[in-house]
This record gives sequence, structure tokens and C-alpha cells, in this order.
Amino acid sequence: MAESGSPSERIAAELRRRIAAGELAPGARVPSTRRITQEWGVAMATATKALNRLREEGLVRAVPGVGTVVAGKPAAAAARPRELRRAQQQVSEPAARREARPVAQPAGGRRVRVGGERDLTRERIVATAVRVADEEGLAALSMRRVATELGVATMSLYRHVPGKDELLRFMMDVVFREQPLPEPPASDWREGLETIARLQWRIYRRHPWLASTMSFTRPVPAPDAALHTERSMAVLVGRGLSWEEMAQTSVALAAFVCGLAVHFEREAQAEQDSGLSADEWMERVGDEDHERLMADPERFPMFDALNRGPEIDLSLEALFEFGMARMLDGVGLVIERRGGADG
Repeated sequence: MAESGSPSERIAAELRRRIAAGELAPGARVPSTRRITQEWGVAMATATKALNRLREEGLVRAVPGVGTVVAGKPAAAAARPRELRRAQQQVSEPAARREARPVAQPAGGRRVRVGGERDLTRERIVATAVRVADEEGLAALSMRRVATELGVATMSLYRHVPGKDELLRFMMDVVFREQPLPEPPASDWREGLETIARLQWRIYRRHPWLASTMSFTRPVPAPDAALHTERSMAVLVGRGLSWEEMAQTSVALAAFVCGLAVHFEREAQAEQDSGLSADEWMERVGDEDHERLMADPERFPMFDALNRGPEIDLSLEALFEFGMARMLDGVGLVIERRGGADG
């Protein structure tokens, strides 16, 4: 398919090329939607559309508990080149381990072999932990797993990181630091809060595991994450709000973004366990449940009316946009009542 097509078409074309070239052999696991979003920088819906296109063409199929794999039965390993034999092993070998084993790419571009305690640092440990969590979810993360990825003994990690709780705190700070707050800060309070909320949403989408590690009742000392609350309160100064109201506004908005972003990890895990995207699951399972629900219009008149009307968008992106806008509308009303400046 032409390179000038939509993002999903370009992704499908590249995966189609890998399959045709033998880089992804029959039975090999293809990149998950989560991996595609990271590799191509697209939304989950775009990644899902690309895989759905390949499924429609019969090039890939869903395997419950494994994920999406190249369709067809693997040929005898001895009859194929070494590259195809390695591709066949991808179904059972975790992607992070497979990619981390050969080499690492440190700053400066010099390629070195991964492993060995001599070069072990907190930065390397945290970066490896983030990669494991990004590619396989938080459930796959452990001190032992990180040590395996680095080719060192598990106890070696504790000289740099006291334990898993501290590791998660360092990971949180690193991923917030990846996308710094814009400078200079916006002068308009609404623009400032919206910019921060969108940045947080982008961070959560890039690292689906992150939202489940956040706590708004027992926050951990993560300076780069705390800067978001600092900036949120700063843009509200001089609007007539008390310190308590400024703090509550900042934390409530962050909690809304985080609460919705928790579903990134849940959806990624559900797809990995079932081998079905959200759209496929709805088609195979959800429609029947919805039909039973809508079958009683007296009990569910609103659902019945909703079902008869035009299709609506209840995606995470749509809910984020709607919820953020309404929260900011509410903050604006409070500022107006306090007589604070609007700009």
C-alpha cells in the first residue's frame, strides 16, 4: 500500500512487508497495539485499525493468551534460514528480553554489550525497568526480571535501588522528566491547566503502567512529577482562590487524568490475555450483552433511546476531552465568583 496513505495503512504496509520478507514467520508474534503506539507514535485506535486490516486480509490471527501472530503453520525450522527460525521463537520469548540481550545504546552512540556488574548504575536499572513495564506491563516487572535483562545477579541491584517500591518511584520520576513542562508558563490560567493535563495524558498513554502506580492519598516524593502540581497552582495565583482551593484544583484535575488513564494498562493487558482488541471483543462478546440490556426499554429507557440514535464516541480520548473541558469550566465559575482575573 502506498506510503502516502493514512497512518494505519502505513503501519499495516510495514508489517505486511516484514511478513512477506520472512522477518515475521508463520506463528511469530506481531507487535501488539501497545508496541505499535510506542514504535510509531500513534494512538491506540490507529494501532488497532492497522492490525484489524491485517486480520481481514488473513495475514495474522489472534491467539488467546499469546496475542496476534502471523497466520499459517510454521514450516520445519531446519528448512528455513536462521532469521526465520528466530522469528518463530518470538511467540514464546518476551520481546524485551529478546531485544535487550544483544546490545545497549548509551549516550554518544557507542554500542556496548548488555550485562556485567561493572557498568551497573541506577540509571541503567531504571531505564531497563521502564522498558520492561512499557512492553509487557507492570505485572511482568520484578527485581529479578530487571537483573535478568541486565545480565547480573538480583542482589546486585540492591546496591543501587533499595527495593521495588523505590524502583517504581525512580521510574515515575524518569518518565515525567522525559516530557518537561513547557517554558515559559502560560499566562492564561485555563490554557496553563489544559497544557499540563494534556502533557500528563500523553505521558500516561506512552507509559500505560504509570497510572496504576500513582497515589493521591499517599503520594511518593517524585520531584519531576511534583513539578506538575507546582505549576498548576502557580497558574492559579492571583485568581481569587485560597491556597486550599488552588491545591484542590491542581490535585483534582491530575486525579481525573490519572483515573481515566488507568484504562490504558487494563486494555493492553486484556488484549494480551485474550488476543482480541477492544473492537473485536465488543463484536464477539459485548454486542450480545448490549442487546440483552436494550431488550427492556421500560427499565432502561435512556439506553434504549441512546441505542436508537446516532453512534456516539465513548473512547478514552473523547472522555478525556469532555471531562477536562467540564472541569475547567467549573474552575472558571469559581474564579468568576471570587472576582479573580480571567487572563
